[in-house]
Amino acid sequence: MAAKGKGSSMIKHGWMAIGLALGIAGPSRAWPAEWHQPAAPFHVVGNVYYVGSKGLAAYLITSPSGHVLLDGTLAENVPGIERNIAALGFRVRDIRILINSHAHFDHAAGLAALKRDSKAMMIASAGDKPILESGHIRVQNSNDLPDFPPVKVDRVVRDGEVVRLGAIALRATLTPGHTPGCTAWSMRIRDHGRPLEILFPCSITTAGNRLIGNAGYPGIVGDYRKSFARLSAMHPDIVLTAHPELSDVAGRAARRSSDAPDAFVDRALLPRLVSAARTQFEDDLKRERAGSN
Repeated sequence: MAAKGKGSSMIKHGWMAIGLALGIAGPSRAWPAEWHQPAAPFHVVGNVYYVGSKGLAAYLITSPSGHVLLDGTLAENVPGIERNIAALGFRVRDIRILINSHAHFDHAAGLAALKRDSKAMMIASAGDKPILESGHIRVQNSNDLPDFPPVKVDRVVRDGEVVRLGAIALRATLTPGHTPGCTAWSMRIRDHGRPLEILFPCSITTAGNRLIGNAGYPGIVGDYRKSFARLSAMHPDIVLTAHPELSDVAGRAARRSSDAPDAFVDRALLPRLVSAARTQFEDDLKRERAGSN
């Protein structure tokens, strides 16, 4: 477990790096190399596997009844994700359900191709469904977020609803703000004979979102604050983020492979993430208010 000061500093700089990356990732500009850099797949914990690129996470959750894939990352990453799934001994056609943390291009652009190849059901929140099905986000954002290939949503998930597939049970918790339908997913696993709670949080950064007078998202400020409160009330054992550096997924995996079974357990990580994001949000809101006077 990282020391509080070191962990908080890592998260703060991680948020800043992601914000900068979104700022340079317009349609005619290159994405950060790590976002499309191939990464070897690996076992995370329980029935959860990492199959994304070096800088963008995709998590495969497996069962004998079929698999769930969380996030599609970039469209150009799909062949690598599919190779990673095969390298672990699983089949893309056995993916039964696709879910998404949020409808931004860096986490959703690959979903259309993954759905085509797997024939899986796409499940998403009502708030993000229009974005996923159009490939376009109308929320005003200074980073001019690029469009992405649209994907049909087959089923809308409600707040608190549990999505089941065999032994897999994933609970959806709506944490809007970053997008109108931002969704955190949680599940229970058994690892080394003990139950553990995993949370796959949606992003809670402002990341260029306009906070005052956002015509595409009038309730954005209230949603952010409600989401901070909701996440503050959760107490997962393990946090796995869509941008893997924020929860040091690769580093923890390396430590776990050295026979440290608790490498992913960090009950203080979510509070650190929420605290850093809340501070950033209030600072951004203060700057916008000062600029509008």
